[in-house]
Amino acid sequence: MKKHIHPPLLWRRIVIIVLLILQLLLIVYTLLSRSMVSTAVSSGLGLFSFFVCLYIISRRDKDAYKLTWVFLIMLFPLFGGVFYLLCRIRPFYGRLPGVIARTDEKIKSAYAIGGSVCDDFCIHFPHHAAKAKYLENATGFPLYDNTQTKYLTPGEEKFRCLVEELQKAEKYIFLEYFIIREGIMWDTILDILKEKAAQGVKVRLIYDDFGCFFLLSRDYPAELKKYGIECVAFNPLRPVLSAVQNNRDHRKIAVIDGKVAFTGGINIADEYINTYEKHGHWKDASIMVTGRAAWSFTLMFLKMWELCTGTDEDYLTYYPWIDIPCPTAKNGFVQPYADSPLDSENTGEQVYLSIISGAKDYIYINTPYLIIDNGMMAALCHAAKSGVDVRIVTPHKWDKWMVHMTTRSYYRELIQAGVKIYEYTKGFIHSKTFVSDDSIATVGTVNLDYRSLYLHFECGAVLYGSSAVTEVKEDFLSTLSICQPISEEDCKCSFFMKIFQYVMRLFAPLL
Repeated sequence: MKKHIHPPLLWRRIVIIVLLILQLLLIVYTLLSRSMVSTAVSSGLGLFSFFVCLYIISRRDKDAYKLTWVFLIMLFPLFGGVFYLLCRIRPFYGRLPGVIARTDEKIKSAYAIGGSVCDDFCIHFPHHAAKAKYLENATGFPLYDNTQTKYLTPGEEKFRCLVEELQKAEKYIFLEYFIIREGIMWDTILDILKEKAAQGVKVRLIYDDFGCFFLLSRDYPAELKKYGIECVAFNPLRPVLSAVQNNRDHRKIAVIDGKVAFTGGINIADEYINTYEKHGHWKDASIMVTGRAAWSFTLMFLKMWELCTGTDEDYLTYYPWIDIPCPTAKNGFVQPYADSPLDSENTGEQVYLSIISGAKDYIYINTPYLIIDNGMMAALCHAAKSGVDVRIVTPHKWDKWMVHMTTRSYYRELIQAGVKIYEYTKGFIHSKTFVSDDSIATVGTVNLDYRSLYLHFECGAVLYGSSAVTEVKEDFLSTLSICQPISEEDCKCSFFMKIFQYVMRLFAPLL
């Protein structure tokens, strides 16, 4: 059910867009006018862009980023250096550094509750020990036993289970989503949230202001407050050119009482549950985590809540297993993880690369976008050349034409290396899943593109030896029956399309 945009919401968005355009036009006019001031400004910006290029080359950064930015600055020497600052400088501003330092210190002890199971894990899964130790030691995300996992696909299954679990909430409900759109899905969930808030359950919601740009009003948090629901918009859009707008909260997290958690690709909007057709059948995936591992998702939410609100939360008051041991039976091991553009670790990318490099028999991948750098391309090609059965499913029906054409530009090289590429023909596949060798899988929010891997806040869960690993594999194989295999012949295109794809690949880090 597609609802019309309310006039006040539409006008607010139009004003923001117009003001941003006016700022850009003012900069262009100042630089292109023939006054002495503009000449001096142009000379200064040209010199500034030269030093920015030197800075970019010296950075410990992805080669693809360096190439794209240096090329862009050389093409537009007056604007390039300034544009780099607007897009690449990380948003350390205002109170944020202090909040990050405080939460990082608190969260270490909170993650440590219950002790480490790493030694036990290494006995059962020695071939995955390095992956688990990296996440636990380098990024602080612990392993958990006493956890059950349930793979949920498509979105209708996640919606059904989420509703059931929300209705059981006794102490708190935490929701964090990139997109919330009014309709059957959100209206159903909101009715439950109102009821639970009236019963004294703490209900909190974080949504991304960019993801809901045309969907929710500026005063939506105030509207929900009337029902006892605490709500905040992540990184509210402002009519000012700023690097702050470049990092978005792309996570999808639902936590109930710290005992049950959900993550995956499914936002709260009707197209995700196929009650509204946007790009044909919407194929998506989520994971439900029950037991000890749900605590990690609770902490991810609470840290983001502090970043958005500036409050100082007592994390331990939300831990559900202080007085009693967790009764959930063991089913393999689970290791939730989060990724942030505010640190030096590309956690999502490292999870993917470690699964690819560790594969011995097969690796199956679902991703809506396939826009990768040389390191990821080399890893996939090396695995296929080493005899690993590497298969990737992407959409046949796109949501963004330029992004889809860029995705297709990577097919030829992968196919020549032995990677099998398929396109989901029934509609749009939005799942972000990896599964390998019947022993490891990950389900989360991280797309195989630059924005997800390096610029957004993301999350996921690595599954080791749990029953959900088999479920992810079986779902992938069953999906192949409604996919179109892509051959090298299918990758042929016109001269002009090839040039277009080369240009888009050059600017892929900015997509």
